[in-house]
Amino acid sequence: MKSTTEKIFTHPLGIMAAATGATFLWGSAFPMIKLSYEELEIGKEDLFGQILFAGYRFTLAACLIMFMMKLIGRKISYQRGTWQSVAKIGFFQTLLQYVFFYYGLSGSTGVQGSIIAGTTSFFQMILAHYMYASDKLTYRKVVGLIVGFAGVVLVGVGKGSLAMGFGIAEICLLLSMFFGGLGNILSKRESAKLDILYMTSNQMLFGGLALTLIGACGTGIMPFEFSWTAMWLLAYLAALSALGVVLWNTVMKYNKVGSVSMYLFLMPVFGVFLSAAILNEELQWIVWAALALVVGGIVIVNRAKPTSAVSEVVETNPNLLHRDSA
Repeated sequence: MKSTTEKIFTHPLGIMAAATGATFLWGSAFPMIKLSYEELEIGKEDLFGQILFAGYRFTLAACLIMFMMKLIGRKISYQRGTWQSVAKIGFFQTLLQYVFFYYGLSGSTGVQGSIIAGTTSFFQMILAHYMYASDKLTYRKVVGLIVGFAGVVLVGVGKGSLAMGFGIAEICLLLSMFFGGLGNILSKRESAKLDILYMTSNQMLFGGLALTLIGACGTGIMPFEFSWTAMWLLAYLAALSALGVVLWNTVMKYNKVGSVSMYLFLMPVFGVFLSAAILNEELQWIVWAALALVVGGIVIVNRAKPTSAVSEVVETNPNLLHRDSA
């Protein structure tokens, strides 16, 4: 029998609410990070300062999740035999993703970063194709990916530049998206045996502390002067990371990768909308067209297809034909 959590996160409305909520939170990080850098005087070329700030953010996010676990009576102590799983996820999903992301973004434009960020969906669905026997790429998924990515490209048009010359910065951004997608897939696999809150908090703690150590090597452990505004911004970024990753890992746990990966295309679109609202940046009509394309891609990928009673049984129980590699 399905648990209440599983019922919520496998219902179409539950999937849409959780996945859209996570991407909305991550989209809000773009303007909030920009405001944080201005408040703390972190320059565009200050790579170690950016990595250190990211370390603060994810370490605090881990602590917030652990505090929530304590409030609801969950154990936060180390569970024997789990360090390898947690470290593996933290290494890819937090450490490598954000080291390459900040290095790549420091030598690229925001538009290029937003467009390349859309490739996470491609990487997740391609990885799932090879790692899960019941989550293969189909014609419908490929069409949905193309339509959704077209929406992300339109966001770039709306920002006024599509110059996509590829150098080391752009390669690093692509690697960041690959490691992020791989981390999401690994989280899905390990969530079959680990509690979501325990897994997420500990992988963030591992990755956050590693980022802090790397950043401190170049700037020292506390180079910033925190105002009340800077502390509020850091707290918000930590909270959105904690809630966003918990929501995303939970919806990934109970659903096929291909059915939820498309929602990642919403992240740069939300980033543009929220940047316009928070930073008073111009919002052009073409962004609305981009949002329509992204939503269209999500609908195409998740559109229900008619199945016979036998195929429905096979779809929900793939082990009847072959063992899921997960």
